[in-house]
Amino acid sequence: MELGCDSQKPFSELLCKQAGKHWHLLVERWPEVVTELSLIEQQELQRVMGLSDYVATQLCRHPEWIAPLFTGQLTRLDRQDFAGEIQSLLDSVTQEETAKSVLRNYRNRQMVRLAWRDFMGYSPLQESLLDLSVLAEALIIGARDWLYREMCQSLGTPCDCDGKPQPLMILGMGKLGGRELNFSSDIDLIFTFPEHGETQGGRRSLDNQQFFIRMGQRLVNLLGQVTVDGFVFRVDMRLRPYGESGPLVVSYSALEDYYQEQGRDWERYAMVKARALGPWTQYSDELHDLLRPFVYRRYIDFSAIDSLRRMKRLIAQEVRRRQLKDNIKLGAGGIREVEFVVQSFQLIRGGREPALRSQSLFDAIDTLFSLGQLEYLAVDELKQSYLLLRRVENLLQAIGDKQTQTLPDNGLDWHRLCFALEMANEAELRSEIEAAMFKIHRHFRDTVGGDEDNEEQSDSWACQLWVCDSEEDIQSLLAERGIEDNELWSSLAHWRETVSRRAIGPRGRDTLDKLMPKMLEELTLQPNPGKAFKPVTGVLEQILTRTTYLELLCENPGARQQLVSLCCASPWIAQQLAKFPMLLDELIDPAQLYDTTSLDDYGSELRQYLLRVPEEDMEQQMEALRQFKLSQQLKIAAADVTGVLPIMQVSDHLTFLAEAIIEQVVQQAWQQMTERHGVPPGLADGEIGFAVVGYGKLGGIELGYGSDLDLVFLHNAKGGSTDGDKPLDV
Repeated sequence: MELGCDSQKPFSELLCKQAGKHWHLLVERWPEVVTELSLIEQQELQRVMGLSDYVATQLCRHPEWIAPLFTGQLTRLDRQDFAGEIQSLLDSVTQEETAKSVLRNYRNRQMVRLAWRDFMGYSPLQESLLDLSVLAEALIIGARDWLYREMCQSLGTPCDCDGKPQPLMILGMGKLGGRELNFSSDIDLIFTFPEHGETQGGRRSLDNQQFFIRMGQRLVNLLGQVTVDGFVFRVDMRLRPYGESGPLVVSYSALEDYYQEQGRDWERYAMVKARALGPWTQYSDELHDLLRPFVYRRYIDFSAIDSLRRMKRLIAQEVRRRQLKDNIKLGAGGIREVEFVVQSFQLIRGGREPALRSQSLFDAIDTLFSLGQLEYLAVDELKQSYLLLRRVENLLQAIGDKQTQTLPDNGLDWHRLCFALEMANEAELRSEIEAAMFKIHRHFRDTVGGDEDNEEQSDSWACQLWVCDSEEDIQSLLAERGIEDNELWSSLAHWRETVSRRAIGPRGRDTLDKLMPKMLEELTLQPNPGKAFKPVTGVLEQILTRTTYLELLCENPGARQQLVSLCCASPWIAQQLAKFPMLLDELIDPAQLYDTTSLDDYGSELRQYLLRVPEEDMEQQMEALRQFKLSQQLKIAAADVTGVLPIMQVSDHLTFLAEAIIEQVVQQAWQQMTERHGVPPGLADGEIGFAVVGYGKLGGIELGYGSDLDLVFLHNAKGGSTDGDKPLDV
């Protein structure tokens, strides 16, 4: 049976061809399944297989799922059934491998159903996101409860000092917490438990924290391990206190102490969406009560705006560094900017307005309108634009069950999106997406700010100076400004000649022509403009072909000022900026640049920095370590040359920075080695038994900017071999 491409909504030739490939495979393997369907059902099945490779692959593996879908499962869905069905399937399971198979098959079966409903328009976006979130929560809690029962039977039940059983509580973060989960999103979780104590009923007692850490490790594996049936969810635990280096599970009291004493702005932002998963209990209330003072201040808190602005700047830097294009989440006017707009109001006013303490963005934005914080037009534009981008994001991910927010780079996927969104072609859909992102970015600037719009243009004399060809005219213009500096005009003439020989493209040349008058204005404010010109243009020469950095300097007066003043103050800084142009990002906010990290905070700042990098991508992790070291070293140097940091403290900061990086590298090396080879014998849980001893200037807390590290490694493990699949001699 060939697909009738003229039936229902138009189905392009490209989609027909893709649908035909999957269809022929299904017919070849399971002809009896196809013949049981009516002609209309066959046509719809073939269409969906053309729209989603994930759906097609799953149905070719599980043809028994097809017929039940046409008995009302596509048009009717009771999401409240998920939890009961999962519990029923797991009740008789006794082996962990079987539990993995049950969870993955249930997940895939329901995801096929949800993707089908989404592509064929059976459910609006908000319902789809809620269905995905409820399914995820049911799978997480089903896995948790099965594992808890199994572990209590073998190890005893964790209890407090009064003998009351203690549960593992799970905080769902991000869109899972807000019940607005993407089709193929990672899930960010934090594990905690109410009270310390010991297990009861086992052969020997075990500390509650140790019990829950073991349980947490198995739960992450139960959900995230890729088997022949795939995975349930990719689990990210890096939002927990202290990130990767912190314990996997902590008690309520430890959680509260951490957020009161060390909680960061980005953690406060993340906690807006945090929600205790599973049936609501007194423990859920207690958990939310202890987190609330950290997230929502009792006063109207305008400091949140600055924090969000800094976070947005970090994201923008990451987008530039990774050269992300067509990203509907992180780009200007993307999904993240809507979240920033809404959550800025929540953080500012949530302490005074309990109605704003909602994990759901949709609920929060409606509350903002009812409280008069946002006008109707702003709410309507933000909501409709957000709905479009989230629908596109969800469909993109449902094509291949892959986590992506980047618009397609091929015609087939554009045809799939256009069909589901009822758009005529790629151009029309792109136009709709661009219009939505333009509206979002406008409201983002109005609310959170961060862009320097309507900046005053450079004085005409600086523009004339830059375009002037005659040395005589250059000298005349400088003389009119009272600048007698032969070195400046000769350096400027030489620089213009250098630039003219470089192939920097029309966009780069246009940006440079806008930047240089502004830069010349800045330089002529210096006591010796000619001397300042050389190190500054030494940096510019390294970024001539990197238009993004030219635009950064053009659009940020503060960055220009810092570039000039730091290059004048220190040849070493000028060399570093020329060698590593990504350091220019650090010049955007002068207050941040000279605000050196506290000596005790280098470790936690580094862990926060690494949260942006995929845990499994070692190359990116190493690059992030290098970037962190360079940016922190630049801060120290900037504070050093300007006298903000006393000279006696410079070596302290450089030493503590080095220690933080060494500590992180040891953690990463330990994780790599133990995953591959196992753990040496005789070590307690969480113990590494490996020491790094610093000699010379590191040991004496006297590091300089270019110091080597003299290190000695020691271990205290006993003899024998590691306990992994590929054991090594200790």
